[in-house]
Amino acid sequence: MARVYTRALQGIDAPLVTVEVCLAGGLPAFSMVGLPQTGVREARDRVRSAILASHYDFPKAVKITVNLAPADLPKYGARYDLAIAIGILVAADQIPEKAVVGREFYGELTLNGDLRGVSGILPAMMACRNEGREAVIPADNESEAAVLQQQQCVAAISLRDVVDHLTTPHPLPYIKPLQLGGELADSHLDVADVIGQQQAKRALLLAAAGGHHLLFVGPPGTGKTMLAQRLLGLLPALSESEGLAVAALRSISGGAQQQQDWRQRAMRNPHHSCSAAALVGGGSPPQPGEISLAHKGLLFLDELPEFSRHVLDSLREPLESGQVTISRAAHQITFPAQFQLVCALNPSPCGHFDGNLSSARASPDQIIKYLGRLSGPLLDRIDMQVEVPRQPEVLKQQVSVSEPISPQWRAQVIAVRALQQQRQHCLNSEMRPAQLAEHCLLSSDDHDFLVRAIEQFSLSHRAYHRLLRLARTIADLDQSTTILRKHLAEALSFRALDRLLQQLKQL
Repeated sequence: MARVYTRALQGIDAPLVTVEVCLAGGLPAFSMVGLPQTGVREARDRVRSAILASHYDFPKAVKITVNLAPADLPKYGARYDLAIAIGILVAADQIPEKAVVGREFYGELTLNGDLRGVSGILPAMMACRNEGREAVIPADNESEAAVLQQQQCVAAISLRDVVDHLTTPHPLPYIKPLQLGGELADSHLDVADVIGQQQAKRALLLAAAGGHHLLFVGPPGTGKTMLAQRLLGLLPALSESEGLAVAALRSISGGAQQQQDWRQRAMRNPHHSCSAAALVGGGSPPQPGEISLAHKGLLFLDELPEFSRHVLDSLREPLESGQVTISRAAHQITFPAQFQLVCALNPSPCGHFDGNLSSARASPDQIIKYLGRLSGPLLDRIDMQVEVPRQPEVLKQQVSVSEPISPQWRAQVIAVRALQQQRQHCLNSEMRPAQLAEHCLLSSDDHDFLVRAIEQFSLSHRAYHRLLRLARTIADLDQSTTILRKHLAEALSFRALDRLLQQLKQL
């Protein structure tokens, strides 16, 4: 008998799996139990070939039984190969039993005994560290392991390296963790690249300062995509805990992990043809979707009405809860999804609409039908609707090199976010109703002003709360402890789509 530890992958969790190996008399056989899927059952041939190619003895004339406990947990992939091979060698007395105590093993074996990297190694290592064990992983996963501080982890190239580590007085060295620095180097596009569009630039600053969702409305070629790409440069670097959560999601999805950018926020830009499963996650086993890969970063949806309405409506719950739960018949898996939504759309199916029907190529009914692809509940969850108009006068100006703006604005964003964390322990966009009542008090006249505006635009109670959150961010940037009438008026000015719809109804 032998007992070796490894870990499965279930969402962002890594439950412990005990690999029990029994060598018994009887007809020669190699059986595997414990709810293994096809990729796990195929480990029998990989393990046998790897042990022989590494010049160790594979047990003959015995019945080999491998149990992956707990038996009710589905096991996927080839991540158990190394643990199974080590278990067989321990059961065959080729490795001392005490050598595997306090260690966990991960990795896929090739037929010649080399180790290949596996996805989802970072959640397993975090759980292994919390249990105080040493992790033995493939060298291909070393860059992912380096982001984890205070760890005991070694990287091996082959099965022979692992056995030598366990049996010789010259063990493999621990992986050196990356040093945590301060603010990351500025590698993003600058807001100064955008000529004109002052209101849209102001909206970028407010969105970054308060974590607000943003919608750009304007004809083609006015800089909507250009503006969205520059929002990332205004956001502060991720903290260590946030960076680990994002790196774990990338590890699960099998994405390339770069050591230098593990604390960089990501911007995901899915095509409008993507499915709901690609956007929110799914598959078997369930994998994180675009909204989870944009965790603590940006999700940019260009040409918003071209997305399927079913796909867009699947964003409604994650926008409120900050997570997505994927339900299957046997189990549920929850992925984090605290992303900032940035959208862009044209005001009409032909691209342009300036209120002049004589020059428009689409009728008001066609435009309303086009914009009707966006559900009201989804638009309610977007804090700012910003008009990005054509600016013919900009073409007459000579373009010149201007000073960078993003570093100064990022410093403002960091200061305002620190103020919000100190005041209510969250960003303004995340405030709950009780916090709104405490930190967004209005005078009776200002409250009446806001209520009249809500009735004029026929907005919902959710939109009322979002206007309050946005006004709180405007007041914070203005270094004001209270929300004033001018802050409410500026928040109401970011309702471009509502004004467009009202204009169309009057035509």
